[in-house]
Amino acid sequence: MLTVADLLTEAPLFAGMRADHLELVAGCGRLARFDEGAELVREGRPADRFYVLRSGTVALRVHAPGRGDIEIQTVHPGDAVGWSWLFPPHRWQLDGVARDPVAALEFDGVCLRAKCEQDHDLGYHLMSRFAGVMLQRLVATRLQLLDVYGHGSR
Repeated sequence: MLTVADLLTEAPLFAGMRADHLELVAGCGRLARFDEGAELVREGRPADRFYVLRSGTVALRVHAPGRGDIEIQTVHPGDAVGWSWLFPPHRWQLDGVARDPVAALEFDGVCLRAKCEQDHDLGYHLMSRFAGVMLQRLVATRLQLLDVYGHGSR
């Protein structure tokens, strides 16, 4: 049976991390499963964890009054869901819904923040990796907004 530590080596988010840092991260992780339609994250709720998908997909959505939910991006195996655990006030900024059955690594953000306070090098490496995730999500959001608001404006 594979452990969280074993599975971390398969996740692109953690590629190339030092073994001692992987061990610290693994100590805050567990295996998780979600049925199709399950909410992994919900806008406004406490963001105290994040996920790395092993299988399945997750739709990232924002709610627009009068328009309903707008899907910003679909997250695939190997991708991370959530960075709000890093930043006060630690509240989700969007919804994440399983499009199909999902298997994931789930990480306790409170646990990891405490470990980052103890080991600033770990914190730097995690922040650098999540900055890449955030940049990619911001670009996807921008493209989605251009698509949503670009039609019919001419």
